[in-house]
Amino acid sequence: MCDIKENNEKNSSGTRTVPVDKAIGTVLSHDITEIRPGDFKGRAFKKGHIIKKEDISHLKRLGKENLYILEIQDDEMHENDAAYAMASALSGPGIKPAGEPNEGKINLVAEFDGLLKIDRESLTNFNMLGDVMCATVHNDSLVRKGQRVAGTRAIPLVVKKTIVSEAVKIAENSSGIVSVKKIRKPKTGIVITGNEVYHGRIDDAFEPVIRKKIDQFNGEIIGVKFAPDDATLIENEIRALISSGADLIITTGGMSVDPDDVTRFAIRNLGVEEIHYGSPVLPGAMFVVAYVRVEASELIPILGIPACGMYASITVFDLILPRVLAGEKIGRRELAELGHGGLCLKCDECRYPVCPFGK
Repeated sequence: MCDIKENNEKNSSGTRTVPVDKAIGTVLSHDITEIRPGDFKGRAFKKGHIIKKEDISHLKRLGKENLYILEIQDDEMHENDAAYAMASALSGPGIKPAGEPNEGKINLVAEFDGLLKIDRESLTNFNMLGDVMCATVHNDSLVRKGQRVAGTRAIPLVVKKTIVSEAVKIAENSSGIVSVKKIRKPKTGIVITGNEVYHGRIDDAFEPVIRKKIDQFNGEIIGVKFAPDDATLIENEIRALISSGADLIITTGGMSVDPDDVTRFAIRNLGVEEIHYGSPVLPGAMFVVAYVRVEASELIPILGIPACGMYASITVFDLILPRVLAGEKIGRRELAELGHGGLCLKCDECRYPVCPFGK
């Protein structure tokens, strides 16, 4: 058996080895498992347990002659204390720690349904520190109340206070690296364009698709208008829907380069403050995002869905709609960033959002 001097040396993990006979009053730094063949296998002593005199014989029966006990210096923190401090700082609006830390880790959960937002740059800086970590689900994911969206922990059993302090500072400077935005219920106006539908030559396939997607957000359909390939008539129908109270306009078709495809010109003629045509997403390259101001403070988004929206179950529209309803302004840069992950793999069985599309 090693001598006491050697056993009393402190390890880099913040623990010290002591003979079991001399461990009374010390704090156990790890779980101790007990195995009784054919009867029991489980935890006999929990990490953090304070060793008592009556525990010594039990520990010896388990074959323990020496124990790792926990020692924390003034400039160090226990893993659980560090985890809670970091979780509190990481939690932005709509996020809260889920209970107490366990073995140095704690989860973060959503306080309400909404759109998850991750400050990716700050998250990277946080994880660059070493000895601490935070893992999250993807940015811009739709999440439900109570859903686990992130987890953080101190990696060693004992961590330097300076590292925890720097981690907390990074998170606080971000106003919470992890947050959730509430999604509004839209009052939606739909304009379905195309001579073939307007004149009844083919049945419309767009309306049921859009209704289903708006229903996912408990939205209301203010009205559905049909217009031929005439820029003036399309413009008039959009204005009529806005006058009826629509705070989101969705147009369909007329987005390609054919001479009759004039929907985006009709949108431009509304006097929009900005309009962006094209996205680096497949399906959905001919997507349109525009904004028209109808009153001094009311900016109404207009989303133009190309023909792919009829036959593709998931398109760029599904990536953009939640962000628009969460109050985000979508411009050229926001669209350009979708190129990374913007290729749908067209799987035999669509599993979106449990797939790489849009991530």
